[in-house]
This record gives sequence, structure tokens and C-alpha cells, in this order.
Amino acid sequence: MDIVLIIGRVLFSLLFISSGVAHLTKLQAMTGYAQYKKVPAAKLSVIVTGLLLIIGGLYVALGIYADLGALLLAIFLLLSAFKMHNFWTVSDDQAKQAEMTAFMKNLALAGASLIIFVLVGSGGEFGPTITEGIFNL
Repeated sequence: MDIVLIIGRVLFSLLFISSGVAHLTKLQAMTGYAQYKKVPAAKLSVIVTGLLLIIGGLYVALGIYADLGALLLAIFLLLSAFKMHNFWTVSDDQAKQAEMTAFMKNLALAGASLIIFVLVGSGGEFGPTITEGIFNL
């Protein structure tokens, strides 16, 4: 079953790693969208969140402080859901639906990240890891 856990960790993490890379390689476009959403220090925020996504994703995928990586991802996802996908402020029905879908996706992934955080932090089975959990829950 260890291989299934490793595959699951990698598949889960690919979304975050690729998104983090996109934050950095498409910095101008991402900054423009962040400015549109009124994110303070938009360019710096895009760079910091891009690095956070890459680090959090790699930590979970590789089992290097996977609890910390999952916690970083959960924090990002919750903040992003409410700041970037605030569907309740959108009047166009199609755009509202798209934002609501993204909002719910972020909440679901935040929930999964919190499950990983608790699982690893409490010493639960997470497949082979390079480090033990750094949080003792």
C-alpha cells in the first residue's frame, strides 16, 4: 500500500507545484489578475504564493515535513478561496458560477490538506517519508 500512498501524494501535489511554477513563469499575467482582485503588493504576493505552492507541494509529495507542507497549502487555499474567488460579489451568472466552482475546489483541497496535516502530525500512516512529522498533535 505504500506505493499507492506515494502515488496519491504525488498526484495531489502536482496541482500545487505546477500552479506555483505558473505563478513564477507567468508573473506579469498573474500580477495583473492579483491587482484586479485588489491583492496588496500584488507582484510580491504572486512570487511568495508561487514559492509557497512549490515548497508545500514538494514537501507533501516527497514526505519532507509533509505536515508543514500540507499546512502551508491549506492556509494558501483558504486565503485564496475568499480573496480570489469571492463569487458572492460577481453579478454575471456565468462568471459567478466559475468563481463559485473555484471557491468550492479550494475549500475541498484545503480540507484534504488539513487531513494530511493531521494524519502526518499525529504519526498516522502516510507511506515512506524522509522525515517524521514535525508537529505532535
